[in-house]
Amino acid sequence: MPLHRPFRFGVNMFASESRNEWIAKCRRAEELGFDVVGVADHLGFPAPFPAIVLAAEVTERVRLSTFVLNTPFYNPVLLARDVASTDQFVDGRLELGLGAGYVKSEFDAAEIPFPSGGKRVEQLARTVTTLRRLFEDPEYQPRPAQPSGPPLLIGGWGDRLLRLAATHADIIAFTGGWANTNGDELHLAGAAQTEERVAYVRGLLGDRADAVELNLLVQQVIPPADRSTMPDRFEPLPPDAEHSPEELPSVLTGTPTEMAQQIKERRERYGFTYFTVMEYNMENFAPVIAALR
Repeated sequence: MPLHRPFRFGVNMFASESRNEWIAKCRRAEELGFDVVGVADHLGFPAPFPAIVLAAEVTERVRLSTFVLNTPFYNPVLLARDVASTDQFVDGRLELGLGAGYVKSEFDAAEIPFPSGGKRVEQLARTVTTLRRLFEDPEYQPRPAQPSGPPLLIGGWGDRLLRLAATHADIIAFTGGWANTNGDELHLAGAAQTEERVAYVRGLLGDRADAVELNLLVQQVIPPADRSTMPDRFEPLPPDAEHSPEELPSVLTGTPTEMAQQIKERRERYGFTYFTVMEYNMENFAPVIAALR
């Protein structure tokens, strides 16, 4: 398992009430040392592409990511135009994150059919191959700033999606668990389940294993004062974390020094080097970045 890849840290942004608030949050993420500002794709939140363009205008260093697009919402050819234009406008700082979509209520609100999981992965596969084909065509316009388009992140947990990611993705993002059928409840995975998912992907990657970055979506960052609330936050717990929720790979607990050690352990055990936290954990996680650097 390669350990030479440097750590990267991202923060996944959510709702914003105004332009100024969005600017302040993006600048704060860069100031705190994050490497990537991600924009979630949910109804009721800012549209990802204009949010990314504005984030690029007011920051200097961070990369910008769609983390992750609800891919069945998008026509692949029209999405290619949006991706290429955005990559141009942010001077090649874009990372394209794609997912299969999982929240049924959002499909209902958009009056878009909610297919089976397998059908959604098929839609994602068609999108990925369409984007690759268009961006590799030297005649395609508009041209993305990055050759062959921005790096591709595919996020998920199930076999079919991870097979697709192992074939096409530059970054594979593990969600740390799986959603129920309607997508309104997340079941967090324990260490054994996470090890099995990573081993499954590594078996599929073969010679690509060293070239692909593994991301973990951190669901919670819990400082010492909040440790007593942990058992109430994560129900149901997997068997190997039933009495020790702090062992959940997608949960970090303790002081910044303790969390930094947990990050190192997750790199050594699973191979994760790219960690993304939710916006509500941005301030709590920042001292962990400082401790690791």
